[in-house]
Amino acid sequence: MQTEGHTVKKTINRYRSFRYALILEGIVIGAISGAIVVFFRYLLSYADGLLHSVLNYGKAHTWFIPVWFLILAAAAFVVALLLKWEAFISGSGIPQVEGEMNGELDPCWWKVLAAKLAGGLLSLGCGLSLGREGPSIQLGAMAAKGFSRLAGRAKTEEKLLITCGASAGLSAAFNAPIAGVLFSLEEIHKHFSPEVLLSTMASSITADFVSRNVFGLRPVFDFQVTRMIPLHIYGHVILLGVVMGGLGIVYNTCLSGTQDLYRKIPSQTVRLMVPFLLAGVFGIFYPYVLGGGHTLVEALASGEMMFGALCLLLVLKFGFSMLSFGSGAPGGIFLPLLVLGAVIGNIYYSAAGMVSGSLDGLLGNFIILGMAGYFSAIVRAPITGIILISEMTGSFSHLLTLSMVSLAAYVVPDLVHCAPVYDQLLHRLLSRLNPDKMSYLTGEKVLVEGMIFHGSEAEGRKVSEIQWPGTCLLVSLMRGEAEFVPGGETKLAAGDKIVVLCDETAQGKLHRVLQDVCETVRMGPGA
Repeated sequence: MQTEGHTVKKTINRYRSFRYALILEGIVIGAISGAIVVFFRYLLSYADGLLHSVLNYGKAHTWFIPVWFLILAAAAFVVALLLKWEAFISGSGIPQVEGEMNGELDPCWWKVLAAKLAGGLLSLGCGLSLGREGPSIQLGAMAAKGFSRLAGRAKTEEKLLITCGASAGLSAAFNAPIAGVLFSLEEIHKHFSPEVLLSTMASSITADFVSRNVFGLRPVFDFQVTRMIPLHIYGHVILLGVVMGGLGIVYNTCLSGTQDLYRKIPSQTVRLMVPFLLAGVFGIFYPYVLGGGHTLVEALASGEMMFGALCLLLVLKFGFSMLSFGSGAPGGIFLPLLVLGAVIGNIYYSAAGMVSGSLDGLLGNFIILGMAGYFSAIVRAPITGIILISEMTGSFSHLLTLSMVSLAAYVVPDLVHCAPVYDQLLHRLLSRLNPDKMSYLTGEKVLVEGMIFHGSEAEGRKVSEIQWPGTCLLVSLMRGEAEFVPGGETKLAAGDKIVVLCDETAQGKLHRVLQDVCETVRMGPGA
């Protein structure tokens, strides 16, 4: 008991004094995670060039086509072996990182790093409709976890370092340091504090610096949107947001249904064969749908594709993205869904152009509006989407219209209670997880932050009236500038920041209590 008490005291003291040390660690994490993600991104760019060379060679020498399909089948088999060796590399990796932050998962960091690098390279390099951002976020997070374990950091500090690594991963993947910070706050950590903000800023900026030294200063999407949308066109912006919201519901529903269909195939190898062999078919007959679609967005901006071709592209890209991700292949949905949003925005622009010429010259605007709206509808992280699109296109001149379309796209799926995609994926992952395959939790004490929201169930209630999980203890309550240790009779007020000490094994239950009781606004009669 004395040893445990000493550990708890050390954890609390470290938590209260490590803000500036955490900034320095954030810089280190940014350099390490950034270097790993840049290496991954460089290999992917090489693999993409190799894929195009192979496809061109196959078109000129038909005898090579059967050989290419054999290579694709072999790649699917290798990825299946990697998934059997380390199951946590499946999909984008973002739900796995969120699960770790909630205390639900504890994967082996070095196995995930090795298997995700290899599996992601094979899946994306063979042309599956997947993105690099999810793997990059997971790679960055696991690099940070490795640093934490090797440096002997406590679990509380490790969570913050993992947040830094995730931020660095997105920053290096897209040259988007501000979006990296916002995504880590809005989606990964889900809480704002000076410690998280400062450390993730340091990590994200450092990773962006590493990335730009390799890939240059140009934005990811090399097209300029210089014209501003006139005020009388803003009705189209809101209408596009509503359309995006509805299509976001379709996306999340279809993704869940595709995963359900794949679960009926018992063999992981057979599941992976479907998208890998389809990549070979599309590579011969319709290569536009291959890969994440980075170059496709720039092609759309040229305005050369007709309405019918755009609709065909949307259907095929959507379907191939569903089949690629649903199979469990290592790869993300970030970039493909942005590309789909760009296609939808282009279709809306073309359809409106058939009725009137009021949108003439605004194609680039509706492409970026489609990207931001679709991201907001599916991921439900609108602020990240707005800043991400701005950074990726190199222009912050369209924040108002991007905000409008993102808000409208957010509200529609929220009204019908359609779960955000990463929450949905995490729930599915936890529901089918085999406890025997999990790394065992150590039982170490962890500090967890929470907020009391206006209108939440906890507002106005005593600490003793909240059904906290066992082995949990409130150790700090910050109200304005004052900080004190709450007692059982302390009444919680909106805006209070609480810090809870809990056993690591109870962290998942504590997060659910904080979300349901402290951070969910109740609109009932008593609210």
